[in-house]
Amino acid sequence: MKKLVLVALLVAIIAAFASPVMAWDAAKQKALGQDKNKMTWYLLDYGKDSDGVPFAISRKYYTNTTIKNETIELLMSKFGISPEVAGSLYFTEYGYEYNKDGSQFALTYLRHYDMLGNEIHGTEYGTEDNPKTFAGIPAGSTPAKGASYALGKLYLFGKEVPHDRDLAMHWLNRASDMGNEFAQHLLEHIDS
Repeated sequence: MKKLVLVALLVAIIAAFASPVMAWDAAKQKALGQDKNKMTWYLLDYGKDSDGVPFAISRKYYTNTTIKNETIELLMSKFGISPEVAGSLYFTEYGYEYNKDGSQFALTYLRHYDMLGNEIHGTEYGTEDNPKTFAGIPAGSTPAKGASYALGKLYLFGKEVPHDRDLAMHWLNRASDMGNEFAQHLLEHIDS
């Protein structure tokens, strides 16, 4: 019984002090699968910000040791992060901003975290030193899969945008064509 109480207390303490990086709406989180480098991606959040700008937040877990080691080396050489801290790298989070039709995106931030959700290093874009640059979204890329799925759901359910079934179907079909399993599932069950 003492062990159970101690475990419950430890979980409560961790939850109380957990980094906000861990607090995402579970209903929006979706596994996007692995990219060509065998890195595992998740869509954490999406929608429109207070200015009506479409956004998405994704996370990449380092399931490829070679890529992880290259990123650790970059953190040490470019940003002067110690080997101990850089070596604790577990995932990288990306903030994206999309143009209104979802055909281009810009990175708004990139943050590296350890396993406990502590930020190792972050870069904000949209500043004088690091301007945001919009680029076309390569079909099948993680930003394309995530953006198309997110925009489709927003239009389908009329959240943060007016309900528009035609636009929803356009974006969901686009995501489905790129291999987004959640979009495929939603399309299969849309009228159920």
